[in-house]
Amino acid sequence: MSVHHGTSYQPLSTEEDVDSAATTLRASASSSKAQSLDEGRRRGDGAGAGIELEGWKGGGGMNKRVGRGEGGERGEEASADDGDEAEAHEDEHLLHTNADATFPLLTTIHSLDSTIEPVPLPLPDKPRPVSWSSLPSKGQLAILTLSRLSEPLTQTSLQAYMFYQLKSFHAPGQPPPTDSTVAQQAGILAAAFTGAQMLTAVLWGRLADDERMGRKKVILIGLLGSAIGSLGFGFSSSFATAVLWRAVGGMLNGNMGVMRTMISEIVLVKKFQSRAFLLLPMTFNVGVIIGPLLGGLLADPVGSYPGVFGEGYEGWMARWPYALPNVVNAGFLVCSALGVLLGLEETLEGLRGRRDWGLRVSGWVSRKIFRRKIRGTGYEALTVGEGEEEGDIELAGPATPTRKPTPPLRPAKTTRRKLPFRRIFTPNVLFTLLAHGLLAMHVGTFNQTWFVFLSTPRYTPDSTNNDHNSSTLHLPPNYHPHPPFTFTGGLALPPPSIGTALAILGVIGITLQLLLYPPLSFHLGTLPSYRLSLLLFPFSYTLTPFLAVLPSSSPAPNPASGFLVWAGITAVLALQTLARTFALPATAILVNNSSPHPSVLGTVHGIAQTVSSATRTVGPVVAGWAYGVGLENGVVGLAWWGLAGVAVVGAVAGRWVREGSGWEVFLEGEEGAREEREREELGTERQGKG
Repeated sequence: MSVHHGTSYQPLSTEEDVDSAATTLRASASSSKAQSLDEGRRRGDGAGAGIELEGWKGGGGMNKRVGRGEGGERGEEASADDGDEAEAHEDEHLLHTNADATFPLLTTIHSLDSTIEPVPLPLPDKPRPVSWSSLPSKGQLAILTLSRLSEPLTQTSLQAYMFYQLKSFHAPGQPPPTDSTVAQQAGILAAAFTGAQMLTAVLWGRLADDERMGRKKVILIGLLGSAIGSLGFGFSSSFATAVLWRAVGGMLNGNMGVMRTMISEIVLVKKFQSRAFLLLPMTFNVGVIIGPLLGGLLADPVGSYPGVFGEGYEGWMARWPYALPNVVNAGFLVCSALGVLLGLEETLEGLRGRRDWGLRVSGWVSRKIFRRKIRGTGYEALTVGEGEEEGDIELAGPATPTRKPTPPLRPAKTTRRKLPFRRIFTPNVLFTLLAHGLLAMHVGTFNQTWFVFLSTPRYTPDSTNNDHNSSTLHLPPNYHPHPPFTFTGGLALPPPSIGTALAILGVIGITLQLLLYPPLSFHLGTLPSYRLSLLLFPFSYTLTPFLAVLPSSSPAPNPASGFLVWAGITAVLALQTLARTFALPATAILVNNSSPHPSVLGTVHGIAQTVSSATRTVGPVVAGWAYGVGLENGVVGLAWWGLAGVAVVGAVAGRWVREGSGWEVFLEGEEGAREEREREELGTERQGKG
């Protein structure tokens, strides 16, 4: 005897036949899928509708068919001798004792022959980490990634030479500013950019949520604004002018929050978020590798490569020695803006599908010049009939009266109700913004203070440098170092070496992000990995100033060198980069999921960028002041240890953060969305348990 349940059961052999009968359980013609009996009952008009049981009696030549009609009543069709009616009813009783359920039916059959072994049910697959190749919309993510890459190139390249550019801002015949003054000016210069961002980030976030502007236009303005600010900074000849152009660049740039918003709208499935949100910090590390090397190689080209320009060169590169890297950076930003204009699709719900002239131009160029044709799939969208589910594609047929081809989609002007601004600030949003701001403060301050520390002259015991020249370190009167706290000096690295040291930061970062972050983040989860990473920052900041006392192969005031020096630099950067590798993507995800309503997602990211800009404005200024005070008093670690204290507070604040769902406040008329959200969360929870 062989038993078939749809198509999922294999024939079961027994040692003896049951009256030479072969029995088949199959789905009726109303469903081309082998649905379960429960689904058959749910989709029919009556209990057990659409299920037929067939039995063929081999001994008497009788072919008897027993089934259920739509009303649930049994009907019989006999094509053989009526004299076998009693035997047929016996077979019918055997098959229909519990015909409304599959497993009782199998139990009844199994009772006839105890030799039948049960068929094991497949276990649910365990969740596995997603791969890079499984990310959706790779083309759109690539455009955002390249756009993000052009910005850290600008921000990090100037760190390789900013110390020396600030030293050059003095009138002819006047001495250059002191090291402590340069440290404070570097903090002010960083604060000019982030302070302007702080004042305008919420505005850019609101404009990104506005259907009259949208995400794409805001990103275009940000890229072009950064290009303008970069050019102005490169051709500056005074500290005040440099501050002005840095402020212009920050005022016109609100891209970070908008890019995170677009990623969350492109990648809708939550399990892909850890990979997708990793793209931006990973791109930043790529910029950290290329930017400082580029800035170190292109800064002061006339002085660095005299054989190329020759003696007596008086062109614009001699007049503005630090303009060339900024010109190159502006070119990258303009190319990124063209890529966004011609290839990026708008993700704001009310603007999706609207006419986009940039996409139309790129499409025309692709068809006419590159001879590429856009081929349709040949499929039509079908509406779901009554009593059917969305997944029942095979049920569609030409005779189905309720199914009609959906007309081509047209850009409809729909305006979603927006959550009022006052209702954005839920407790989770506030705690997340607090932790996010503290993290941005000490990470941003580290980046600004790190290159100043690398550029600071080394401690020379026999010199007090009362003339405040740039080759040796100014020391207080009668100064004597007393480790572990009273010591001073930096590493006196030139721009190319600073570029190398900063590039190490990027190399370590991208390596950890590609190899270590995805598996650990998957096994630990976003929130636990975020909280653990916050504990590493205080250790890295505490150890940083001790690089100045490591044995060097070259004596002061020459630049520090040797295996121990570079091994120490690598170790400190590895610890700091490990922490930021897990903290930065996680905080982006937590900020995104803390949004109480999808209509204010861009606004929430704009607020987050405002908070981070505010803390990154205050942090470098205070750290620059503390660093200068530390140099004046012979305690170079003053700023670093204060930064470690801020990191401790940030780690404590991170304990109050929880991972939200991205939609916690439902407006009137969104009851269906609430139910859908609950079903999604329930499905995610079950999948995680499976």
